[in-house]
Amino acid sequence: MPHIAVSPLSRAARRVPDAADVASAAQLACLLEASAPKPGNVAPGAAFHDTRYEDFLASAAAIGPALLAAGTAPLGATIRRAVEATAHWTRANTNLGIVLLLAPLARAALTPPTTHSEGEGTEPLRARLARVLAATTVEDAADVYAAIRLARPGGLGTAAEQDVAAPPTVALRDAMALAAARDTIAREYVTDFAVTFETGAPALARARGDGLSWSDAVVETYLTLLAAVPDTHIARKLGMDDAAAVSIRARDVLAAGGVRTARGREAVARLDDALRDAHNARNPGTTADLTAASIYVALLGGAWQHRPGGN
Repeated sequence: MPHIAVSPLSRAARRVPDAADVASAAQLACLLEASAPKPGNVAPGAAFHDTRYEDFLASAAAIGPALLAAGTAPLGATIRRAVEATAHWTRANTNLGIVLLLAPLARAALTPPTTHSEGEGTEPLRARLARVLAATTVEDAADVYAAIRLARPGGLGTAAEQDVAAPPTVALRDAMALAAARDTIAREYVTDFAVTFETGAPALARARGDGLSWSDAVVETYLTLLAAVPDTHIARKLGMDDAAAVSIRARDVLAAGGVRTARGREAVARLDDALRDAHNARNPGTTADLTAASIYVALLGGAWQHRPGGN
């Protein structure tokens, strides 16, 4: 019988990754997201008045130990510990949204799938994620509230119910449901990460399948997400009309070819200029967080081992 080679992607897909794999993939997702020149965001050579590219590198490193224990620690504790670790390395809010998205994905990746009687794993990552989110507790919510207070995200405001300044009385997923109408990350918690799995991850897979480098693929994924979903970080600061206008600009950039054409790259540069101001009010930060989650899903599925065109 002839020898049949098994690709690294096939091997990765056949087993539940171990804790070290899951933590390393989370750190790599953060590094790839931060390093890509996404319009309106911090990147190599493009800083904000209060945040440098190096802050994001330090933040990516800092979350490793918390994500390493994601399979055994409660979800809320993982999120709180990751944000606390980040605070030792930067005074800015570099990764609250990213941690809120990556921590449940990490826990799901370390959750054994359900099996048939033959023992073959059949439960995909998103189904395991749904189980993780459905099992959240009031204690998880309390830890996440503590993490949010520590990170102090811009434009947070107050809420009529379950405000983060007071102790929660409902499970984390129920608290997120109350914020879902005004915050896309909260909405991910009640839709089993619909934007990540249905828009972001497929966009990244298409881009990599077409031979784009990781950097270009990440920028295209970011633009696809921004075009599809108005950024709620912008909306909290400037209003939904401004957020919707930025989404229209992103659609125009993609229509011009985005990172795939010279005309599109000129449009990317113009969008970047338009999104930068002294107060970072037009920074599509939520979209950047969703981009990181989309990268993480791809990495957990073996995308790093499968390198189209050697990229």
